Parts: sequence; structure tokens; C-alpha cells
Amino acid sequence: MSKILVADDEALIRRLVCDFLKKSGYETVEAVDGRDAIEKFEANDDISLVICDIMMPEYDGWEVTAKIREKSKVPIIVLTARSQEFDELYSFESGADDFVTKPFSPTVLVKRVEALLKRSTKIDSFDSEIISLDGLKVNLAAHTVTLNSAPVELTAKEYDVLVKLITNPERIFSRDNLLDDIWGIDFTGDSRTVDSHVARLRTKLGEWGNTHVKTVYGAGYKIEVNSP
Repeated sequence: MSKILVADDEALIRRLVCDFLKKSGYETVEAVDGRDAIEKFEANDDISLVICDIMMPEYDGWEVTAKIREKSKVPIIVLTARSQEFDELYSFESGADDFVTKPFSPTVLVKRVEALLKRSTKIDSFDSEIISLDGLKVNLAAHTVTLNSAPVELTAKEYDVLVKLITNPERIFSRDNLLDDIWGIDFTGDSRTVDSHVARLRTKLGEWGNTHVKTVYGAGYKIEVNSP
């Protein structure tokens, strides 16, 4: 269950957002002002996403966003009753991922939350060299894979399949996509070779593979990051 920090000094707005999030299966943490938001974020190291009002006492939403960005890449949605272009631009410059103007539809807000979490939730680190997800680490520079600190021995093609999937979380790749990208467009073998490589990859990754390497029937394969 993803935990979401909701920071807004308007109690009615805060409770409305939290109620809709809870109905959608999320756990919420409430903050009543900017300082409280930062303290709550620092006290809860498992927060998956932040929803933050701009106009708050103590620290405004832009300051909260900037302070969180100094320590974390967690997705941030800012809320505001102001709709000037400057507010939206400054929100993104501060590090926000999305911008929602009041009044808003709580249902649409929840959908925005879902979309952001699908793109980034649980990807613990994702930089130019290392990708980490639930104990699995792929070092792109060294071409190594570890699971809970133990090395995982993969063939070159198994490694390439894993990298293709994990660098595009939640995106579905068909057999043809993977064949063209990994084996090359000149490959003349059976397309089922992709299935066998994915199956071996899933086996070598054990429970992690069963949880995150998903077959989307009729479509292809993906890395699922929002597993229960």
C-alpha cells in the first residue's frame, strides 16, 4: 500500500483528498502547514508521493517542494487556487511533477496520483549507472545484477532483456519489440526465444521475478513496480 503525504492548511480540502485516496486503497499522512509537511516527510521514510498546497503558512508549497527535492525524487503534485502561468512554471522549477488548480475533481486527482506512481513508485534509485527496485540492483556501468546483495548470474541476452524492461517500468514490450531491440532486426530465429529468455530470467530472480516480471497475455512483457 502506497503512503501519500497530503499537505494543505485548509482542513476541508485536506480531508476530502485523504478520503478519496483512502477509498482508492492508499494510506495517507496529513500535514497542516509547510513546516509540518517537511517534518512529516522526514519522519516517514516510506512516503511514495506528496500532494502539497502552494499557499500555506510557515513554508509555502514551493519551499516544501524544493526542500524535499534536496533529499528525494518522490513524485510531488502541487495544488493551488491561483491559475497564473507563473505559478505553474515556478512549481515545475521548484521540482514538482504535476500541477492541479483548485477547484479540482478528487477523482481526477486520484488518477493523476495513479499515473505518477506507475511511472516512478518503488524505483528506489534510477540514475545513469544504477537502478534499484525492491532489493534488485542493476549496475549499468559494470553490467552486474545483485539481488539482496547476492550476485545474479545472467547470460548477455537475459541481462539485456532485464535492462530493457527495468529501464522502462510498467511499459509493455511485445516479443517483436524485444527481438528487434535486443536480437536485431536481422534475427531469423523463432520469436518464442523471447519467451524462453524471460522464463529463465524470472526463474533466476526467484520470488522477485515472479512478483515483478509480468506477462501481459496477448501483449508482451513488463516490469511491474506497484506490486502488492
